[in-house]
Amino acid sequence: MWARVASCAVLGLEGAVVEVEADIAQGLPSFTVVGLPDKAVQESRERVRSAIKNSGFSFPLKRLTVNLAPADLPKQGPAYDLPMALGILEASGQAAPNAQDSLFIGELSLDGGLRHVDGILPMVGTARDHRYKRAFVPVMDAPEAALIEGIEVYPVPDLAALVSHLSREEEIPAFRTNPQSIEQEDPVYDVDLSDVRGQEHAKRALEVAASGGHNLLMTGPPGAGKTLLARCLPGILPRMGIDEALDVTKIYSVRGLLPPNTPLLVNRPFRSPHHTISNAGLVGGGSWPKPGEISLAHNGVLFLDELPEFGQRVLEVLRQPMEDRVVSISRAAGTVVFPASFMMVGAMNPCPCGYFGDPVRECTDSLAIVTRYQKRLSGPLLDRIDIHVDVPRVEYEKLTGNQSLERSASVRDRVESARNRQRLRFEGTDTTTNGEMGPREVRKFCELDEAGRNLLRSAVRQLHLSARAFHRVLKLAWLGPSPTWPEKMRSPRPIWPKRSNTDPVGLSEPGPRLSLLRWQRLTRQASGRVQVARSRAGFNSA
Repeated sequence: MWARVASCAVLGLEGAVVEVEADIAQGLPSFTVVGLPDKAVQESRERVRSAIKNSGFSFPLKRLTVNLAPADLPKQGPAYDLPMALGILEASGQAAPNAQDSLFIGELSLDGGLRHVDGILPMVGTARDHRYKRAFVPVMDAPEAALIEGIEVYPVPDLAALVSHLSREEEIPAFRTNPQSIEQEDPVYDVDLSDVRGQEHAKRALEVAASGGHNLLMTGPPGAGKTLLARCLPGILPRMGIDEALDVTKIYSVRGLLPPNTPLLVNRPFRSPHHTISNAGLVGGGSWPKPGEISLAHNGVLFLDELPEFGQRVLEVLRQPMEDRVVSISRAAGTVVFPASFMMVGAMNPCPCGYFGDPVRECTDSLAIVTRYQKRLSGPLLDRIDIHVDVPRVEYEKLTGNQSLERSASVRDRVESARNRQRLRFEGTDTTTNGEMGPREVRKFCELDEAGRNLLRSAVRQLHLSARAFHRVLKLAWLGPSPTWPEKMRSPRPIWPKRSNTDPVGLSEPGPRLSLLRWQRLTRQASGRVQVARSRAGFNSA
């Protein structure tokens, strides 16, 4: 007596069809599961045994063998409970043979009911790709499974109801939904750009970063609003399309982080890991590789607060994903690739005490301590951050002002308009934003006139810009004010720091400071002038 039932495994973010074979033979009563099962699959023997008995069926007291094929593919998790129980019932003649074009997924409780299973979305997608016509899933997972078009989804409440459906005694109605109707819902975020008082130049930097998909680093004293500004960024990013939403939902489904009653995520992800996070927690990993924080921030924002406090090795592993927008994790059993197309936003204080360069509060750190603190961020990492902006303390008049401020929805409209121009600009290519351009696209689309070449020649020589920084200057400056593209434009308008009486080195103006060494040199010069002035006035230097 033998039966076969189709199920599915999850490898990374992709599914793999698993055939659950049940065989009942004469011999001493035993229940063996083979096919590289993990601990959760081994324990399913007791769940299946109790579920079959408590659902009104009899468990065969014979030699029972369950094989999970292919045998060389590791199996993990409780998703095989339902196909194992159904295979045993079919092999013992207590259930009608299932259709060969059906796939079964679900964890069994001891009373025969079905529980939630992680990774439903990629598993049902795999079933559709392998030409299965029906997928039987737990009731609570049906809305998520129904997002996959081209396959019928049946919500199964318990084992007895499934057997009745297969015997045509009491059919389970198919579950249907319209992903487009969910996509049309406007995303709702907890914070709005109008909640931020002052910091107009930082808001402008956020808008520029959102328009071109650029990475951003904010530096300023404690309490200046860096974290609040970062939390406003998802609200001004364009609404996610159905394909983007499905990609994000798949990642959260595999990690088991999909909120209840939320089959499709429409909000841009915002991930803010603590600085004590490990390498595996940030980029993904484990004996069974799972997506990390950078993949959970896919199509959204990865916010690293107190950036210098992160471990140096942790920060350095970000370099390759920031360039390639994917992360590859290799283990002895194979290699898994996770998507990692995120906007990295960092926030940091200029020194350990937080008040270096503050016009009101005195810094208590020496120049050596300040330099050592800032050197925790390596040059190659900073070279991958397009926009560096200072966020100074907010004046009292701005904090208490009653003027109405621009809301995130208004800024998002401008960002979406800029993204539409970029999509038109890169039509026919895989590139969608300026931030994704490679050297080939930069040479093709960012053609300069003579004045522009002279400007960048001076910048490269005086600021000692790397080749990557040179390309990032062009990508950032070339926002493209007109949809007529490509055409030769006059010299771009890179936003260089401007000097003023209150800011002699131009550190509080918006725009990219593209060389850490240049920035440190200017800050040391400014601090040195301040110390000389204090010494002449009779004060002790900090």
